[in-house]
Amino acid sequence: MASVLPRSAAGRAGAGRVLFVGNFLSASGGRRAVAEELEDRLPALGWTPRLTSRRRARVARVADMLWTATLRRGEYDLAHLDVFSGDAFAWAEAAALVLDRLRRPWVATLRGGALPEFAAGRAERVRRLLSRARAVAAPSRYLQREMSAYRADIQVIPNGLDVARYPFRLRSAAAPRIVWLRAFHSMYRPTDAPLVLARLGAGIPNARLTMIGPDKGDGSLEATRRAAAELGVADRVEIVPGVPKAEVPERLSRADVFLNTTGVDNVPVSLLEALACGLCVVTTSAGGIPDLVRSEQTALLAPADDADALAAAVRRVVSEPGLAARLSANARLDAESFDWSNVLPLWDSLFRRALERRP
Repeated sequence: MASVLPRSAAGRAGAGRVLFVGNFLSASGGRRAVAEELEDRLPALGWTPRLTSRRRARVARVADMLWTATLRRGEYDLAHLDVFSGDAFAWAEAAALVLDRLRRPWVATLRGGALPEFAAGRAERVRRLLSRARAVAAPSRYLQREMSAYRADIQVIPNGLDVARYPFRLRSAAAPRIVWLRAFHSMYRPTDAPLVLARLGAGIPNARLTMIGPDKGDGSLEATRRAAAELGVADRVEIVPGVPKAEVPERLSRADVFLNTTGVDNVPVSLLEALACGLCVVTTSAGGIPDLVRSEQTALLAPADDADALAAAVRRVVSEPGLAARLSANARLDAESFDWSNVLPLWDSLFRRALERRP
């Protein structure tokens, strides 16, 4: 991403109270949601955030969202809804209905690479929901573009990153130390990673692959282990079923090549983390990824279903003179535009405008 987002001065007191409605399950082993980061950072700009819900059970979580929005209606000035596809879309609809009946203003953020496909078959339903929001944001140009038919004024607010937490090392030459960092779920195509390693062939016999991520329970983790064994590369694949968020920078820094095999995506935070560390990124071109990276400058792109192309890209990184250094240096530069010092003021501005806007 070539452009740098605007910076902001110190926060202003008394901005308001905002209720975030969504799934906030990092304490239970889930990924850390953007709202959980905002919960820690918005008070510096004068906001008082509250999150719902952290309940693990799905039914209890949805009930808690609606219950909190209703019973605590005097304790927030503005609500924020995460809008995903699938069942989660219905939860956002239910929360929006409650907020409308309570006459509480709300904004929405579009989430997930599968949302455009979901919306295509439910156009009026999606348009009706988004039209009622005071403002709508998206973390990528991809979602902004794909969802513009349902709301024309979607604002891009990228996912934030504390870049200083990620140690940068210039890969002036890249060794075939490969890391894969996603959840073990079929949408991320984890079984393609050992296949890429196998396709590197005898020309790179010292290639090693570390795969890090939580098991989402759809059988992908075991399928990946089986694939590595059947391909004869199990002795060169290390599988780590998830690590604490604080360990991610150090884990990434051990590698030189970041491999992303996903078939559906939007703005993967793991890819941003890899860029911040200066890894040489080899990724599929799924969803919003081509809007997130610069081809041949910060990453090498390949089709989502082409393990041969991904392997060829890895081979280029470790053998083509000057390529690793170019990718690595540019990666860190682009990652800096996602630093929270740039992103947090955009949230502050969005919330303030939403409160000032008349329904």
